[in-house]
Formats: sequence, C-alpha cells, structure tokens
Amino acid sequence: MNLFVIAGFIGPQEIIIILVIVLLLFGGKKIPELMRGLGKGMKEFKNATSDEGETDEKSKKEDKSKEDKSKETLKE
Repeated sequence: MNLFVIAGFIGPQEIIIILVIVLLLFGGKKIPELMRGLGKGMKEFKNATSDEGETDEKSKKEDKSKEDKSKETLKE
C-alpha cells in the first residue's frame, strides 16, 4: 500500500492513542533517553555524510599537489 494513503487516515485522536501506548510501554523516564539516543544517531549520521565530502575534497587536493610535485621533479 502507499504510505501516503495510510498516513492520510491517521488523525489527531489516533496520534494521541499511539503516544499513550508508547508512554505505557516505555515509561516516562525511558522516552527522553530514547529520544536522546535518536538525536545522537542523527547527529553522527550527518557528521559522517559531511566528513565524506570533506575527505573527497582533501584527497583531490592531495592528488593535485602530488601531480604538481612530480611535474616539478620532471622539469629538473
């Protein structure tokens, strides 16, 4: 089934019921810990994806500097 169709049937009452069930299952003290862990995971994911782009740029710069050095040694 299409996710948008299913999400269209969820109203405010259903969301409240789901939140109450989650509160009963995990308890009031455990929910902040779960959200904190989720936030840390999202932050690590963002850092990993941004670091990947930075390492690509660094490797390109290193390759270019190596090429420049090799050209200089060939000229000598």
